[in-house]
Amino acid sequence: MPAARATTALPLIDEALCGPPLTEVPLSESDSVALAAVLGALADPVRLRLISILAAQGEVCSCHLQQPLGKSQPTISHHTRVLAQAGLIEGEKRGKWTWWRIVPQRLASVREALGGS
Repeated sequence: MPAARATTALPLIDEALCGPPLTEVPLSESDSVALAAVLGALADPVRLRLISILAAQGEVCSCHLQQPLGKSQPTISHHTRVLAQAGLIEGEKRGKWTWWRIVPQRLASVREALGGS
């Protein structure tokens, strides 16, 4: 038979010390799950560098990413796929290569969710 769990009452909050309780939570649970997925896509140094290159250049052919990132084409394809699935970048196939650019609305929504303007 499992041992009974002791329950402890939560201490009363002294509003004079802590202020009034929260009336609004800016980020919903579902929004926080979606934002965590986007931030997870950014949580890699190579992908952060890739985003910074695209932000600086506007649009870049994937063939021009190997040298500045120091990664093989298959590795770059993996990183661009992760960023594209998160909606942060979009690609346009032109012949043999894909040209990548940032999705400004997506970055703006991430900034807004984090309390930026």
